[in-house]
Amino acid sequence: MIRPIRLFGDPVLRTPAEPVTDFDLELRNLVRDLTETMVDAPGVGLAAPQIGVSLRVFTYHVGEEPGHLINPVLGLDGEQEEDDEACLSLPGLVFPTPRAPRVVATGFNMYGDPVTIEGSELLARCVQHETDHLDGILFIDRLDKKQRKLAMKAIREAEWNGEPAPEVKVSPHATQRIS
Repeated sequence: MIRPIRLFGDPVLRTPAEPVTDFDLELRNLVRDLTETMVDAPGVGLAAPQIGVSLRVFTYHVGEEPGHLINPVLGLDGEQEEDDEACLSLPGLVFPTPRAPRVVATGFNMYGDPVTIEGSELLARCVQHETDHLDGILFIDRLDKKQRKLAMKAIREAEWNGEPAPEVKVSPHATQRIS
């Protein structure tokens, strides 16, 4: 089922998501709904908080087949690189966002089986972006001061923004390196 995507200003987007503990039919339905909503949007990734579910689950579609990851743990490698990034919860905004160029993410699939995703370029950026959503972090939190100011101006002027813009916080997470 395609679900509405929560927009900037919704508190669920700023709340760290809870780890998944039950790998049951309800979780499989959530993964299906996330995938259908992501494809319909269209987007390359979608995290459960973006549809109002505060669980550590995201889907992605980079390359041939869509995938998902539950309870992700990231290992990042390489000097951060800036590239344009956008978000379905901030429609129409695109800003150069620093991210590690390579990622190794471990977690689980919807059946509770261990999964490892290794990727670079768009896949690495997507996995980091969606994992940030699970921590209550938006891509605009990673922008430098000048770009963040431009992003906040764009949000205030956006058609979809009917509420006063909440304060943007700076990500508290340090970049972790893979040895």
